Amino acid sequence: MATITAFAVPEVAENQDGWGPGAASVPPSLQHVPYAPFSKADRLGRASDWTAQAFKSYQGRFDRNAPGATVFNFFHNEEEDSFHLVDTRPPPRPKYGARRFQQRFQRRDRDEGRRDGGRDSGAGADRERQRRERLQQQKRGQWNAYWQDKNAPRIVYNSSVDIRPEWAVLEQIPLTSLSKLSYEVGEPEDITTCGTLEYYDKGYDRVTPKTERPLERFENRQFYKVTTTDDPVIRRLLLENEDVGTVFATDAILSSLMCAPRSVYSWDIVVQRVGNKLFFDKRDASFDLLTVNETAQEPIPEEKDSINSVHSLSQEATFINQNFSQQVLQKDGKKYEFKEPNPFASENEEVASVAYRYRKWKLDEDTTLVARCELHSVAELKGQEVLLTVNSLNEFDSKITGVDWRQKIENQRGAVLATELKNNANKLAKWTAQALLGGAEQMKLGYVSRVHPKDNYNHCILTVQGYKPKEFAAQINLNVNNMWGILKTIVDICMKLEEGKYLLVKDPNKPIVRLYSVPTDAFENDYAEEPLPEDEQAPPPPEAEEKREQADLEKETDEMI
Repeated sequence: MATITAFAVPEVAENQDGWGPGAASVPPSLQHVPYAPFSKADRLGRASDWTAQAFKSYQGRFDRNAPGATVFNFFHNEEEDSFHLVDTRPPPRPKYGARRFQQRFQRRDRDEGRRDGGRDSGAGADRERQRRERLQQQKRGQWNAYWQDKNAPRIVYNSSVDIRPEWAVLEQIPLTSLSKLSYEVGEPEDITTCGTLEYYDKGYDRVTPKTERPLERFENRQFYKVTTTDDPVIRRLLLENEDVGTVFATDAILSSLMCAPRSVYSWDIVVQRVGNKLFFDKRDASFDLLTVNETAQEPIPEEKDSINSVHSLSQEATFINQNFSQQVLQKDGKKYEFKEPNPFASENEEVASVAYRYRKWKLDEDTTLVARCELHSVAELKGQEVLLTVNSLNEFDSKITGVDWRQKIENQRGAVLATELKNNANKLAKWTAQALLGGAEQMKLGYVSRVHPKDNYNHCILTVQGYKPKEFAAQINLNVNNMWGILKTIVDICMKLEEGKYLLVKDPNKPIVRLYSVPTDAFENDYAEEPLPEDEQAPPPPEAEEKREQADLEKETDEMI
């Protein structure tokens, strides 16, 4: 029989004061081990982390400074307080900051003082110090404006034409790629000339803001903006000689294509391929409206009820430009007549002073461009007649444009022109291109301003400037070869198309021109001048309103009789 091992019952200490073993019953081997309550949520001290790189995902879990049980942390308390690691690396320098720039400016001041022989005081040094402070503030303001503009809401413009879903996109032309093109074209050849010009009044060259003249209205004079295919002269030239040209357009359409990289607003041009001929047409009358502050840094919002909206300012600028071109002419009845009369005028109709030159350019061996170009006036200069183009810039609110013409146009004319080149780069470039296409020897630019910023009906002429088109083109950085390169590229793309109707559309919010294929009967009814809805019509001036009411009253009286 096997012997059963006896089970020795251990000694159990009874704790009279609480639960668990008492302090006297702890074994000698465990008397010096610290005790603390522990759970998985408690943070422990760092456990042999030599690099602190492999545990980034557990950041804070093994932090020695984190709250939790600290009795298990290791502390080295030997006498090594005098031991320090020597770090030979230089302290990190901030990449940007006011202190670095301040040290740089102080160092530059010290160097300039040495160059001046130690003369770092005096009126000259104070002026130089103030100039640098202004420059630094200006740069700081530019950065602030940049970041504010970056976060500002963008204005979204509407397309000039309603894009139909059935239209197919055949080509997309980035405008940035057009600015690098270059093509050289020879001198043009005049086919025929039409119209009558009135002589320019040189007294307007002496007008200043102190002797400003009110802008007059020429409501009875007719201005014709006929598209290419409706021009009777172009039709006659094609009947007389079918090989007179292969590409037909007007100077307004050509200038829009040549200056397309500068455009911001949307525009569209109808392209018709008939046999081996190519016709560029405008779709409706809105193509002839002038833009205002198109290329300004702060875009103009599209508000229908505001007199400073995009559409209202375009109508006002066109109205000013037409009246100004007729007011600066001599009133003695002296006229300069061309070979043929005005092809668009009717009998007993007062026609504006406009002449048309039909010219052709040889683009290559197979392509000849025929265009109708406009001239507005003629002047006598050193015993010779000089052909002119007359246009006007308009000021609507100096707080928006940033320059007050009445204060600066006489003494700081260059600053005013520079502001206009920044705000209206596309419009000035198109006027210059039209003057170059028409062969004008001079282009007159008038500065017309509102009598009051809130009155868009009454204006006054502040001054008139004259420029030579080629010199002005160089001044505004308009490259003539680049103009012809853009046109040649677009013509080559369109000449590869099959017979039919197409549409070139500038995207309203992107620097892209798209070529659409449209039905042959598209826009046939759109070109008729239909009245706009009453909420979209611009209110007529007070004088025109009175005349219209008087005419309506006379009409009602005649019907009653």
